[in-house]
Amino acid sequence: MKRVILLGDGMADQPHEAFGGKTVLQAAHTPNMDALARGGQLGLVHTTTDGLPPGSDVTNLSILGFDPKRYYTGRAPLEAASLGVRLGPADIAFRCNTVTTREENGTSVMDDYSAGHISSESARPLIEALDERLKSEGVRFYPGKSYRHLCVLRNVDPAMVTAAPHDIMGRAIAAHLPRGEGAERILRLMDASRELFESLEANRRLSTPVTQIWLWGQGRAPSLPTFKDRFGLNGAVVSAVDLLQGIGTYLGMKTPRVPGATGYLDTNYAGKVDTAMRFLEEGGDFVFLHVEAPDECGHNGIPEDKKRAIEDFDAKVVGPVLERLRKMDAFRVLLLPDHPTPLALRTHTRDAVPFVLLDAGDHGESSRSYCETDAAATGIAVPTGMALLDRLLA
Repeated sequence: MKRVILLGDGMADQPHEAFGGKTVLQAAHTPNMDALARGGQLGLVHTTTDGLPPGSDVTNLSILGFDPKRYYTGRAPLEAASLGVRLGPADIAFRCNTVTTREENGTSVMDDYSAGHISSESARPLIEALDERLKSEGVRFYPGKSYRHLCVLRNVDPAMVTAAPHDIMGRAIAAHLPRGEGAERILRLMDASRELFESLEANRRLSTPVTQIWLWGQGRAPSLPTFKDRFGLNGAVVSAVDLLQGIGTYLGMKTPRVPGATGYLDTNYAGKVDTAMRFLEEGGDFVFLHVEAPDECGHNGIPEDKKRAIEDFDAKVVGPVLERLRKMDAFRVLLLPDHPTPLALRTHTRDAVPFVLLDAGDHGESSRSYCETDAAATGIAVPTGMALLDRLLA
């Protein structure tokens, strides 16, 4: 039996005026996901965990069967694993975004949490220059992908309060700066980055220049059992983003790198599908195929971009995966987002998300489609991502 999770990050949404009061899932052309909804078990699942934020770190740990209340220590330590950075007992990892702020009436406002989805090639020299400038102060910076990088400090309090930059788009940043014990050190680093980036000619030439770094998502290294030890399956995570690759690394899963996988609309869909399916065809038991683009477009707040991201996910991922799965004797596939990222809010919410669970032999004749409304109408509600994984593996 082959098991597959197809996850379109942030696909779920709310009714939007751009689509005549429909959600983007209702408005998008998604024949492959709709076919799954007709044939499989359709319902809603609560992927968020009480007391924790509805981020992709928390929700994907739950979907993969690991209780965030027990294992979650922060987002950045998971990303550190993907970058090959080993954290010591005194090390605290921070997610380091390259962001663009603007000045409005003397106030700094978060203009773009991704600096125009800066390319990895453009961001790397900026982060390397920052590391060279500040490493003498007991801090290290490590370049990641696009706008997502890593900062590691020692002997700071991870309990300080920080904010995700994608949650404060268009807002004054002053009320969302780090606060608590040790925050002064973090603020000095963010201020130092402003001065450095302003001086770099390569940065000034970018279409959306980086104005500073933004540090958040901090934590210590977690301790997790492996996926195989827990479930007895050889698994792989196929994703363009360090967070999911880091989760897979901590769980002892394969985390193959796909050339051209960007985490945005221009990602290499075909390469990700082929990598995932070859893992199964060559003896793997379980694969988690993650696509980031719908979430990024939700944060950007552009309706047509999110609709395109979902339609691409359906046509370039769901369809080709199903075509290759049908050549196998036995399979089970789970389709879902990890959380909603409503276009109107441009951030995550805690609402339940639609899922479909399909066995190889399932065939349906219903007229339902894959969307929030039809999922709610089934009356099926799964309380946690962990419980949903149990159904997939049963």
